[in-house]
Amino acid sequence: MADSKSSSTLNVGVIGYGLSATVFHIPFIITTSTMRLHSILQRNPDKSAQSAPRDHPDVKHFTSLDTFLADPALDVVVVTTPPETHFPFAQQALRAGKHAFVEKPFVPSVAEAEALIALSKETGRMLCVYQNRRWDSDFLTVQKLLAEGKLGRVVEFETHFDRFRLQKSATWKGSLGMAQGGGALYDLGTHLIDQVYVLFGLPRRVFATLACQREGLVSGPQNPDLEPDSVTAQFLYDDGMLVFVRIAGVSAEVKQPRFWIRGTKGSYKKFGLDTQEPQLKAGMKTTDAAFGKEDPEWDGKITIVGEDGSMQEQSCPNVQPQTYSKIYERFGNALVGGREQDVPVPAEQARDVLRVIEAVKQSARERREVELS
Repeated sequence: MADSKSSSTLNVGVIGYGLSATVFHIPFIITTSTMRLHSILQRNPDKSAQSAPRDHPDVKHFTSLDTFLADPALDVVVVTTPPETHFPFAQQALRAGKHAFVEKPFVPSVAEAEALIALSKETGRMLCVYQNRRWDSDFLTVQKLLAEGKLGRVVEFETHFDRFRLQKSATWKGSLGMAQGGGALYDLGTHLIDQVYVLFGLPRRVFATLACQREGLVSGPQNPDLEPDSVTAQFLYDDGMLVFVRIAGVSAEVKQPRFWIRGTKGSYKKFGLDTQEPQLKAGMKTTDAAFGKEDPEWDGKITIVGEDGSMQEQSCPNVQPQTYSKIYERFGNALVGGREQDVPVPAEQARDVLRVIEAVKQSARERREVELS
C-alpha cells in the first residue's frame, strides 16, 4: 500500500455499485486531484442493471472482498453498501491496513462506532464518514448567518426533510429496520441531526415521537417494533434554545419547508432541498458551472428587526456553492498530509450523532424526555 504521507495521489477502491457509488462518490473521486479511482467491488456485475466493468473498463474489478482488500496498491476504501454492512466492511478494511470512508448512516449503533474508532487508532488508518450535507448550500448559508450574528441569539431552530411518499422504498431504505440502520431516522435524520450537531453540539435533553404516517401508527409500548417514516424530535440546550427536527413521509406540499430559524434580531425561512442530489441524478457533471446553484425562486427569506422595532423581510440567496466535492478534497488532503485532525467528518462526530439518534429512539419508545450527559 502506498504511504499516505509521501504519495500525492491515493488509489481509491469502492465497495458497492448502486446509487451511492455511481451518483455520490465516483463522480467526486475522479475529479479530486489527490485521488485516483483504482478499483470497484461489485459482487454480481453480470446480473445487475448497472455494471461497473462496463462503465469503468480502465480500473480494476473484483467480486470478492478478500481479494479486493488484498491488493497492495489500494490505499483508501469507500464503503457505499447498505448500512448493516458498514461495520464489517469498514472493520475489514482497517484491519487490512486501508483508510476507510464510510457512507452515512455510519453504523447502526454507538457501540459499533466506538469499536471502529478504536480500531482506526490501533491500525493508524484514518476513518471518515460521508456526511455530505454539511456542504449543502442552504446549510452553509445558515452557518454564515449564525456566524455573523444576523439573527441574534437563536431561540428556536427548525429543520425539515419532508416528502410525499405513500409507498415504501423498494431499496434498503424501505426494507431495513432501525436495528440495521434503516428507515427515516437513520437515512434522513442522520443528515438533519448532523447539521444541528455542527451548529450547536450535543443537546442537553431529547424528546421525540416516531410515527408511521402511511399506516397511522405511533411509537410507544403498544407498537414496540414500529418502523417509522416520520420523526418529530425536540432538542433542548442549556441556553434555553429549542431545536425541532422534523421528517414527514406524507407531506403534500409544492414547496416543502427546510429551515425556520427564530432569533432575537431576526428570522430566516427556507423552502426546498439543496439542488445537488437531483442534479447528480439527472446526470449533471460536478464540473458544470451550474452545479450546486438553485433558481432564485428558491431563495430563502430573512426578516431583520430594526432599532425602532420595525421588521423588514428581504430575499436571502444561498452562498456560493462549495459542493460535495469539498468533503473529498479535504479527506484527500488529510490523507496526503498525514493529518488526522484535518479529516472533514471524524468518526467521533458521527458517533455523537448516533448518541442523539439512540436518545430519540429511547424517548419515543418510553414516551419520556431523555437526558444526554
